[in-house]
Amino acid sequence: MKKLVVLGAGESGTGAALLGIQKAYQVWVSDIGKIEQKYKKVLSNNEIKYEEEKHTREHIINADLVVKSPGIPDSIALIKELKQKGIPVISEIEFAAKYTKAKLICITGSNGKTTTASLIYHCLKQTDKNVVLAGNIGKSFAWSVARDQADIYVLEISSFQLDGMFQFRAHTAILTNITPDHLDRYEYDFQKYTDSKLRILQNMQASDYFIYNADDAVITAELAKRNIKTNLLPFSIKKEIKGQGAYINENKLIIRTQKNELTMTLRRLALQGKHNTYNTMAAGITGKLENIRNKSLKESLEEFQALPHRMEKVSTIGGIQYINDSKATNINSTYFALDSINKPIIWIAGGKDKGNDYSIIKGFVQEKVKAIVCLGLNNTKLHEEFASLVPTIIDAYSAAEAVDIARKLAQAGEVVLLSPSCASFDLFDSYEDRGNQFKNAVYEL
Repeated sequence: MKKLVVLGAGESGTGAALLGIQKAYQVWVSDIGKIEQKYKKVLSNNEIKYEEEKHTREHIINADLVVKSPGIPDSIALIKELKQKGIPVISEIEFAAKYTKAKLICITGSNGKTTTASLIYHCLKQTDKNVVLAGNIGKSFAWSVARDQADIYVLEISSFQLDGMFQFRAHTAILTNITPDHLDRYEYDFQKYTDSKLRILQNMQASDYFIYNADDAVITAELAKRNIKTNLLPFSIKKEIKGQGAYINENKLIIRTQKNELTMTLRRLALQGKHNTYNTMAAGITGKLENIRNKSLKESLEEFQALPHRMEKVSTIGGIQYINDSKATNINSTYFALDSINKPIIWIAGGKDKGNDYSIIKGFVQEKVKAIVCLGLNNTKLHEEFASLVPTIIDAYSAAEAVDIARKLAQAGEVVLLSPSCASFDLFDSYEDRGNQFKNAVYEL
């Protein structure tokens, strides 16, 4: 019996362990941190052996195959030793793909991949096929392969996941854009990060489709260097696409494939803003390739419901990510927001305080928050609670002012988070109004 070692026991690692057991591997799961209770329960219920808060070398270095969490860098000594011994170290995406014959629609990019993947999934649900959203969003791909019988997988794939993919083949690949991101994992070499993103093209064949942003100078320069064998479908808001692809003409979105053409006005799109127009183009092209009728595809693009004001990824500008969590009107909501982010945070907080007890988030604030921008009429309590924990606390009295201050405080690789912990009624009509003003201010940057 071959031995599979899974490093990391989150959603990805637990899914890989489940699939490994199903495929008759002897599975050992090892996590350097604490394993969440929900994953421990799954591992125990399936009689999968695991350890936490350590990596026991003798259990790991005799593996036949190692599936590594995307959060573990290749640079650590254990991974280097495994590779020196010739033991394959792959991602969960690579592992799961070996065990499914489903069509794989794969989305990557520095920004917009979550929205694009979600929109594609929404469109494809109109077909009579069993479609699953997985990867870096939703379910673990391996977990789904072990449990579901999908016809199509829509996979959001990060650069970290791509780095552990070698034989994987996307049938349709979408590349939204490439901007500097995660450079600490790539020796601060943007070309290495770019090469990682372009791995989405590896193993694609002449019958496959590559959908990409033709307005992205990095992508177009990289494609010019490569001998691409698959079908190319560009999208652009700046120029007309002559062949298959998507473009804008007189405020109309035109999507053209061999299947025929779809035209719809930009104002009818559910997702507004230039960045979302790109996302919609990519999803629309994919929908046409999957033979969705124009009427159904238009309805999907018009009716898609994102999750506004709840950890809504607004944009990444200059390497700074802006997140709208305006719906966080209490401390618990902000607790989960701070918990979910693993980058330095410029936290925009404040409003009408409802008797908040900030003690439950002080640990996160001390650990993660670089500066606080107080967005409210009376910010005294925030100053009193956090002055000893955060060196910079600045008041703002409009969303535009708050965003401008946050932009000046933030650096590439950091996050500006609007998660107020308070009601909005001192400066705004509602949390929606607050979130919308925040987003509009970001779009103006």
